Amino acid sequence: MKQTAILTLLFFLSLSAIGQKVYDFTPTCQQAYYEITRLKIEHGQELIQKARQQNPNNLIPVVLESYIDFLILFLNENPADYKLRYPRFGERIDILDEGPENSPFHRFALSTVRVHKAASAIKFGKMWEAGWDIRRTWILLKDNKKEFPRFVADDLLYGTLQTMIGTIPKGYKWLANVLGMRGSVTEGLKTVQAFINSNDPMAKIYSNEACFIYPYLLFYMDNKKEEAMDFIQQKKLDLVNNHLHGWMAANLSLNNKQSQFTQQIVQNRNSSAEYLDIPIWDFEMGFVKLYQLKPEEAIPYFERFLQKFKGNFYVKDVYDKIRLSYYLEGNTSAAEKARQLVLTKGNTDSDADKKALKDAKANFWPNMLLLKARFLNDGGYHREALTLLHGKTENDFEKEEDRLEYVYRVARIYDDLGRDHEAINAYLAAIRLGEFRKEYYAARAAVQIGQIYEKRGQKSLAVQYYQRCLDMGDHEYKNSLDQRAKSGILRCKGE
Repeated sequence: MKQTAILTLLFFLSLSAIGQKVYDFTPTCQQAYYEITRLKIEHGQELIQKARQQNPNNLIPVVLESYIDFLILFLNENPADYKLRYPRFGERIDILDEGPENSPFHRFALSTVRVHKAASAIKFGKMWEAGWDIRRTWILLKDNKKEFPRFVADDLLYGTLQTMIGTIPKGYKWLANVLGMRGSVTEGLKTVQAFINSNDPMAKIYSNEACFIYPYLLFYMDNKKEEAMDFIQQKKLDLVNNHLHGWMAANLSLNNKQSQFTQQIVQNRNSSAEYLDIPIWDFEMGFVKLYQLKPEEAIPYFERFLQKFKGNFYVKDVYDKIRLSYYLEGNTSAAEKARQLVLTKGNTDSDADKKALKDAKANFWPNMLLLKARFLNDGGYHREALTLLHGKTENDFEKEEDRLEYVYRVARIYDDLGRDHEAINAYLAAIRLGEFRKEYYAARAAVQIGQIYEKRGQKSLAVQYYQRCLDMGDHEYKNSLDQRAKSGILRCKGE
C-alpha cells in the first residue's frame, strides 16, 4: 500500500513537472470552496486566482469557478448573468475533458460541472438541455464508482440523484425516460448519510455542501421534517456567517410552519457586504409577516424582493401575496392592481405560480375568515387559527369551494396539533367534497392521511392513500403533490 501511494504521488508530480493538467485540492482550493459555499463569492474568487498562480495546471479551480456561476444563476436568476455565465459551463467541460482520465477526480469534476449546468438550465426553462446533462452526470458517476469504488467524493452527488430520480412527478415523465435510470429514496439517503458521517478527507472538504443538501432530502424526499430541523441544530450549523446554510434553514423552517425561527435566522444573519446579495431574504420575511397577519409589514418586503429579483420563479406567487395582503387590509383598489400584475409578470414554471395565475384569471377572492386561518396555520400559529374557526361547521359556508377549504383547513390544524383521529376524519371530508374538483385540497388531504399512517407504521394504508392522490385527475399543485405521493410509496416499500 505504501509503495502504491508513493508511486501515485510521484506520477502526479511528474505530470505537473512537464506541464500536464492535474487535479490537486490544495489548501488554497479548500479555503476557496469553503468561502464560496458560505456565499462569500468575491473572496472565493480571489482564492481561486491565488490557486491558479500556485499551479496553472491545476484543474480544481475550474470546478470551483463553476460553483460561483451556478450559485449566482440559481439564486438570483438574472437573465443578464445567464447570458454571460451559462456558456462558461460548456467551456469548462471542454477544459476538463483534457484532464488526466486515470484520476478519480476526472469524471467527478465533469459530473459536478454538468449538474451545475443542468440546475442552472432548469431555472431558465431549458428542461431538455438539463435532462441530457443530468443523464451524462449519472453515467459519469456510475462509471467512476466502478473504476474507483473507494473514491468517496462521488457519493454525495450520486446519492442525491439516486434519491430524487425515483420521485419525478407525472408532468416530467419525459425527463425520466431521458435519464433512463431508476432511483431509490432509501438507498440514496443511506449513501448521503454515510458521506456526512464519513471521516474521509473528501467528505470533510465537502461538508458545507453535504449539510446543505441532506436536510432538504430528509424534509422533502423522506418526509422527516423534524429530523431535518434537528439535524440543523445537532450539527450546530453556522446560520449567521454561512449564508448558504442560513438560507436553507430559513427556507425549511418557513415550510415547516416555524416562521418565528425563520425570522430569527433572517434578522440575525451577518449583514456584511462580503456576501452575495440575494433577494430571497426579503421573500422569506414577506411570508413571515403575512403569516403573522401583518400585511402592512409584509408588502414592503415583497415589493423589495420584486425590485431586486430579475428571475421568474415565484414572481406571480409574490404578486398574489401582495394582492392578498391588500385584500386583508381592505384596500380593494391596490389589491386589484396587484391582481393585474399577476396576469402579466413572471411565468408558470412552479406550481405556486400556476395557482396564482389561475386565481387571478378567475378573479377569485377567498373567504376572509378562511384566509386568516390559512396564514396563521402556515406560520405555525395553530391554536390561534383554530380559535378563529371555533364554532363553525361546513354548513356555515355558502360556496362549495369554501366548504371544501373549511374542512381541509380544520384537518391541517388538527394534524399540526397532533390530533390525528380528528385530522383523518376532516381529511376524509375534504376528499369527499373535493376529489373531482380542480382545487388541490383533496389530493393534499390524501397525502397527509398517507403520512399519518406511514408515521404510525401502517404502511399498506399509507400506500393506499398516496396512490389515491396519484389517481386524482388534473388539479392545482399536481406535479409537486404527485412527487410527495411517489416518495411516500417508495419509502413505504423500502425502495
